[in-house]
Amino acid sequence: MADATRLPPVLVMGVSGSGKSTVGEALTAALVARGEAAEFVDADALHPQANKDKMHEGIPLTDEDRRPWLDACSERIAAVQASGSRCVMANSALKRAYRDRLREDAPTLFIAFLDGSRELIAERQSHRHHEYMPNSLLDSQFATLERPQSDEAFGAVAIHGSVDETVAQILAVLP
Repeated sequence: MADATRLPPVLVMGVSGSGKSTVGEALTAALVARGEAAEFVDADALHPQANKDKMHEGIPLTDEDRRPWLDACSERIAAVQASGSRCVMANSALKRAYRDRLREDAPTLFIAFLDGSRELIAERQSHRHHEYMPNSLLDSQFATLERPQSDEAFGAVAIHGSVDETVAQILAVLP
């Protein structure tokens, strides 16, 4: 079994509706199936209630709103890694500054960027109901999105295929 403290944590990132949670859970299962200790964390569960309430009302979060949430996410990644498991976290992490905050406690963070068109993601969102993230916030998600840059450890993964195909693409580029 690989030593998770030496394996980079994985951030499954993208806009709302890109499949972060579904792909993150499937990726975690695939890592476990190949003999790694891995734990899935859905960053949505770490939002304070005030953030959930704001999003439920259709109000985009500010950087100030996100600060305590990103701190909690960063701490959770570090705790999972310290426990001996590889952390796989679903987190929108739309801005470079958010990913930089996560890297403060996890400098080897690998980003699996779920890359899809606004049309594809809007179509997927039309078939789901999220506890507090209304479809009306999709445009603000794309407006906020800062794609990962060449100095970030990442793989851009097309999401037009099945979950298994998306996971296979991530596994192919994952350190």
